[in-house]
Amino acid sequence: MKERIERDSLGEVRVPADKYWGAQTERSRNNFKIGMEKMPLELIYAYAQLKKAAAIVNYQCGKLSEAKKEAICRTCDEILAGKWDEHFPLVVWQTGSGTQTNMNVNEVIARRANEMLPEGENRIHPNDDVNMSQSSNDTFPTAMHIAVYTKLQEHLLPTLEELVHTLKEKEKKYERTIKIGRTHLQDATPLTFAQEISGWRVMLEKSKEMIQKASEHILDLAIGGTAAGTGLNAPDGFGEKVAEELRKQTGYPFRSSHNKFHALTSHDEIVYVHGALKALAADVMKIANDVRWLASGPRAGLGEITIPANEPGSSIMPGKVNPTQSEALTMVAVQVFGNDAAIGFAASQGNFELNVFKPVIVYNVLQSIQLLGDSIRSFHIHCIKGLEANEEKMKEYVDRSLMLVTALSPHIGYDKAAEIAKQAFKEGLTLKEAAIKTGYVTMEQYDQWVNPEKMI
Repeated sequence: MKERIERDSLGEVRVPADKYWGAQTERSRNNFKIGMEKMPLELIYAYAQLKKAAAIVNYQCGKLSEAKKEAICRTCDEILAGKWDEHFPLVVWQTGSGTQTNMNVNEVIARRANEMLPEGENRIHPNDDVNMSQSSNDTFPTAMHIAVYTKLQEHLLPTLEELVHTLKEKEKKYERTIKIGRTHLQDATPLTFAQEISGWRVMLEKSKEMIQKASEHILDLAIGGTAAGTGLNAPDGFGEKVAEELRKQTGYPFRSSHNKFHALTSHDEIVYVHGALKALAADVMKIANDVRWLASGPRAGLGEITIPANEPGSSIMPGKVNPTQSEALTMVAVQVFGNDAAIGFAASQGNFELNVFKPVIVYNVLQSIQLLGDSIRSFHIHCIKGLEANEEKMKEYVDRSLMLVTALSPHIGYDKAAEIAKQAFKEGLTLKEAAIKTGYVTMEQYDQWVNPEKMI
């Protein structure tokens, strides 16, 4: 492998000749050979947006030449287009401020931008030019917020809306399909299948609303705080101007945090956002479990619904079909619960002016958003769209249910109604047979009072 010599404040470092990164990236690559978890590309792209905005503002402030600004901006656009993904090799498990990833971005931008400079122009320096008016301590949390907000808006929330739309269609289809309800895993009073589905739908709508409201807090950006929140080495209003430029680039209403000391040392906004993601994970866990219970069988389970047979379910049992989409979604929910614990612990470690658990926080929250978006889309396409009610089985359960006796309580009282239900169960009678046998109601009264359509 061909190498070149790069230099930083600690001396010379040998770097692969075909890579744009420099000495500090290579030191991190060699010093932190920990795990397989790479810094998410979403964060790198957020950094590119930030570096582009910073270069524009530094030029407007008279600190950066137009040629350097243009070269930096063009390079950032190339990064955002995915052209240089392979040049960001660092793992999550590095310095807790994310300094080495900031320098990885600075070095790649500087080297590539220098290739674009007009002849005779001063060379772009990763610290002096690309990192001008900035620190890792304010750029990394800023990139975190940009990446997380963007991922929510572009990956997760649209996916939720698509599933909600399909559930609305299912509600309309099954608005007159009566089934037995279940509480405590025991028979309960009847409802329509549409009403049951509406509970799932509103879970998702509420979760979406909570995520949207929580995400408003991560519109606040730390940029402009530099090393310790004081804004040292940054021009007045730098944070506000960069936030304004980011609004233009992204179309999202980012704003400068009014207190940079908080922005550097606290990640309560992300904890709050991930709490909403955990609520969504709890809801999809419930929905996926309902679906696989209702589809259980085909002959020894509930069998109230059918779901698509996407693949053979067993390597030994021919013809077996398993609720695999439910299983994948519930595993994702478990991972999100674990991520929430890690994020909470990490966010509690803000010592003095800086939280130094930033990489693990952003890695986990981005993973949660990615997994939830992917698994919900898969569950939607490969399960919910093809879900159908077994209306014959639903009617059978309604007809056999003892809990229809609840309709008699207002007429004969709770105790007599309970006696009827117990006698029907003990003697293997239908509810109607037991009710008439006790003498508490006549056949005409039973037919008038016990009508599932009037109980929903």
